[in-house]
Amino acid sequence: MKVIRSLWWAATIPGYEAPFDTAHLRVYYPARPDGSDRERLSGVMAADADGAPYPVAVIVSGVNVGQEAYRWLAVRLAEQGVVAVTYDWVGTLFGGLHGITPGVDLDAARPDGYGKRPTTPSLRPVLDALAAMTGPTAGLLDLNKVALIGHSAGGTVALQSASFVPEVKAVATYGAHTMVATMLGWPAGTVLPAQADCPVLLVAGTNDGVINGSADRYGEDAATRRDPITRTFDEALPDRGGDNALVRLAGANHFAIVHPVDHTAARAFLDQPADGDPAAHRELLADLLGTFCRMHLTGDQAAYTEWDKLAEHGGVASIQRR
Repeated sequence: MKVIRSLWWAATIPGYEAPFDTAHLRVYYPARPDGSDRERLSGVMAADADGAPYPVAVIVSGVNVGQEAYRWLAVRLAEQGVVAVTYDWVGTLFGGLHGITPGVDLDAARPDGYGKRPTTPSLRPVLDALAAMTGPTAGLLDLNKVALIGHSAGGTVALQSASFVPEVKAVATYGAHTMVATMLGWPAGTVLPAQADCPVLLVAGTNDGVINGSADRYGEDAATRRDPITRTFDEALPDRGGDNALVRLAGANHFAIVHPVDHTAARAFLDQPADGDPAAHRELLADLLGTFCRMHLTGDQAAYTEWDKLAEHGGVASIQRR
């Protein structure tokens, strides 16, 4: 089994006042222990240069979900040869509160602003910080081959922002869509087109209670409204000849991508119970996300074969491609 280690770094988010202008990053990478005194005394292991240059996946968190909740996924991605990056940015949330945020520029999500700039200001500073990072991964990251993996609101801003970051070659989300709240000035039931000039994977659990618990903000009639994630796949994404996909995980809920779930924050209280083993849901999710990244970041032909096998997995309730 590969040895995975991690490093910390920081990024300044321009335009925000201290102390709410800093994102703290953690970078997970395949390591090569050498047993040296330097390693023993510092706790820092060299990166395994044989797999370099490594593609990068940036995990964009949901609101008030700390980066430690995605550590399990970051490790699994690094085991598959994709350096994974998580980050915590404590900034302003809705209503003037503060908390962990992927960063949401509300003006960029309004009718007169959408399409002019990313709806999250965090992506460029995070990638620039990675380019300047010193230590074991310096010179070993391929920052022209980046995937965004977003959960919940983090997935929404990833879908709305990727095309403004040309290094992004793939976007994958869990429990996310591009329906937009009427409070921002949009007509009821509006699905915004994704701003992602690359393959997109939408993953959703069949037991997602948070999506349902938030649906009234989109102004639709509860008796006739359709699932926002399905509508995003049908209306927000172009036909890419099968490179775009919507996968539903049988029995998984909104926080299936999170481990452990922190019930003191975020909105897990809205979620439905999971049917089946949450560890099995995570295992399948990691395989789907890692394989998708390898397909579209490295062109690994074996990944395409693995993807076809995953589509037949018993934990996949349905899969659509376009």
